[in-house]
Amino acid sequence: MHTDTERCVRAVRSKDARFDGWFFTAVLTTGIYCRPSCPVVPPKPENMVFHPSAAACQQAGFRACKRCRPDTSPGSPEWNRRADLVARAMRLIADGVVDREGVPGLAARLGYSTRQVERQLLAELGAGPLALARAQRAQTARLLIETTTLPMAQAAFAAGFASIRTFNDTVREVYALAPSELRARAPRRQGASAPGAVFLRLPFRAPLNRDNLFGHLAATAVPGVEEWRDGSYRRTLRLPYGHGIVSLTPNPDHIACRLTLSDPRDLTVAISRCRRLLDLDADPVATDEQLRSDPVLSPLVDKAPGRRVPRTVDEAEFAVRAVLGQQVSTAAARTHAARLVTAHGEPVDDPEGGLTHLFPTPEALAALDPESLAMPRTRRTTFTTLVRHLADGDLHLGVESDWPRTRAQLLALPGFGPWTVDVIAMRALGDPDAFLPTDLGIRRAAQELGLPSTPAALTARAAAWRPWRAYAVQYLWATDSHPINFLPV
Repeated sequence: MHTDTERCVRAVRSKDARFDGWFFTAVLTTGIYCRPSCPVVPPKPENMVFHPSAAACQQAGFRACKRCRPDTSPGSPEWNRRADLVARAMRLIADGVVDREGVPGLAARLGYSTRQVERQLLAELGAGPLALARAQRAQTARLLIETTTLPMAQAAFAAGFASIRTFNDTVREVYALAPSELRARAPRRQGASAPGAVFLRLPFRAPLNRDNLFGHLAATAVPGVEEWRDGSYRRTLRLPYGHGIVSLTPNPDHIACRLTLSDPRDLTVAISRCRRLLDLDADPVATDEQLRSDPVLSPLVDKAPGRRVPRTVDEAEFAVRAVLGQQVSTAAARTHAARLVTAHGEPVDDPEGGLTHLFPTPEALAALDPESLAMPRTRRTTFTTLVRHLADGDLHLGVESDWPRTRAQLLALPGFGPWTVDVIAMRALGDPDAFLPTDLGIRRAAQELGLPSTPAALTARAAAWRPWRAYAVQYLWATDSHPINFLPV
């Protein structure tokens, strides 16, 4: 969008928050860059240039605006909607791969050469993978500086910087303030001194419907790993350097997030996974506009707009849970998962109680005795085959997954039909166009709304909803009285 100057200027003049994250405005006369909704008086059009990323603005020598804090805007919906090389690379960079494995590691995960990845990112985003990772490190550094009492040296290394000097130089360049000045300006927050705890606000594009999003997560929560407590969804996180516990609380204009990490280097990854879990980088206006064009869906969208797709923080975990949920109730699936967690999960200490384990790894599940699984033999075979392929690395589920290739791999496994593959594609892989025409709830909704009820006919009818069929699924599910559709009281 940043190449459409006229459209960008209109968005800046109207301070339209819907475009935050889609592009960034760099002001030639002041040397700063802003989000489109910046509250200051808009500059003259001839003084504005537009960039597709914060990293590109920084590469061009601009510093972040202190009023609108453009580095805290929602991420671009492009990286959730698309499955090409650039989108997969951006999802991996957000997950901290460049900091942990370098650009060669990023390229290896994508299956391309380092040169080709750098060329593609530079062409589309105006910045290479190192610059994009640097911009992300700067944002992580600001969070650690403002929301924790970590000494600056620890904050530097936790944010992914190789030296304190680089940390200081980057913070000064991006924010035009020294790290100590950033900390002095930060508002004092209650509880911010709790050991290992980070408090932050996760922004999103309005509207956001809390009911199906948090209702789904609460209704399907696995005891010991997840819980709903005092208006917040809490769960354990398995992270690259350690583990964490997150508490997510819906508010009208943001999601309040409290992270307790065993290693502060996991902050960037934890934030990225929480945003992905709640689908916070979606563009609900564009999605709802497309679905509203169908006269059958239009009343459902108008009644409760802004539905998100509840996703996951661990793709392999969700695939295992999808198999456990085959042809059983939500309660039965939770019971099966809870048994696995108790027997094979890694214990964690939760100061608040309630959460006891990390979900078991594929390696731990591959080592269990199949006869100990209280499920039919065919589903037992499906389960053991899946965890063996995940543990051996023959099947990899992650943010970088190529959606068509991964679908084909899953379909080749015994016991994997269209429902299982599509629910994994929708909630684990993040495909916004995944569709579940064989799902019982979808078929009931279709019958109630006068839509075709057979899978083939319903799929043909749903072609008009593309590329947002996963969101149409949320609206169709909402016609039922299942607990997944309601925020717990």
